[in-house]
Amino acid sequence: MRARPTTVLAAATAVAALLLSACGATAAKGTASSSSDGGKPATGLQLMVPNSPGGGYDTTARTAAKVMEAQKITGSVQVFNLPGAGGTVGLQRVVNEKGNGKLAMQMGLGVVGAAYTQKSKATLAETTPIAKLIEEAGAIVVPKDSPYKDINQLVAAWKADPKKVAVGGGSSPGGPDHLLPMQLAKAVGIDPKQVSYVSYDGGGELLPALLGNKIAFGASGFGEFLDQVEAGDVRVLAVTSEQPIEALKDVKTLKEQGIDLVFTNWRGIVAPPGISDADKKAWTDALTKMHDTQAWKDEEKKRGWTDAFQTGDEFSTFMKEQDTQVAEILKQLGLA
Repeated sequence: MRARPTTVLAAATAVAALLLSACGATAAKGTASSSSDGGKPATGLQLMVPNSPGGGYDTTARTAAKVMEAQKITGSVQVFNLPGAGGTVGLQRVVNEKGNGKLAMQMGLGVVGAAYTQKSKATLAETTPIAKLIEEAGAIVVPKDSPYKDINQLVAAWKADPKKVAVGGGSSPGGPDHLLPMQLAKAVGIDPKQVSYVSYDGGGELLPALLGNKIAFGASGFGEFLDQVEAGDVRVLAVTSEQPIEALKDVKTLKEQGIDLVFTNWRGIVAPPGISDADKKAWTDALTKMHDTQAWKDEEKKRGWTDAFQTGDEFSTFMKEQDTQVAEILKQLGLA
């Protein structure tokens, strides 16, 4: 399913008057050996995650690498983290690695917004789009000892004192974890300007804050919380998808609980500028083969990801649309 561009526009419009100020390992340059030549696995690939371990980008990248390696689509894929400034430290590294056909970066909507709010010199327009992989619904999550047993209890307390009930997200302002609670606030009648939003650099930082009761609730991709849900450390009060999520069968959507809001995020992969056609093909072929495996389909089902695979011109066009929409909105806010 293709991500709906209107999701970004609708979400950001909801916060149009209130966004406030808000992510080096070195990759060796080289050329990727293509799996399309003689059926040999692609080798020497490196996949950068532009935020901390444990977040949605990290989970997606490591899952993709695991599947490609296990299915012998590639040799060993080096996954490494380069966090900072909402993902723009990693973005700058990718742009600096011009011509490096071995390197690619996991990214998504959060990096699109951060490139503007963080005043990044490097832009996504400079990168080489490779593939969009998935969409993921958001989740509203509380720690296990939270006094809020359902979304309506949380909303009631939030409406009573928005500044006291702090919400945390794993992205900087302009990113999906920021847009989600702001749009939720608007949907339930809270002035988004009154929301106390705490920004964390990815789910790896968000989870300890949630578990440590530094925030009242978290808003992020639900896949980042699955292990903690299974362990009984956190409770999901609602998911933001149109339909219930199989991975969280007992959790109702916001709409099922009387809140008229649907919100989805997306994740994809880009490479440095100036890579060869052969290198781009090596990455594209590897990810296409991965996407077609049962192992990847099983991971999508397990993690509740919605398949949103795109490559080539289709993904390039999608990225341009997302970038244009986010840029226009942030310019209205004086943040771009």
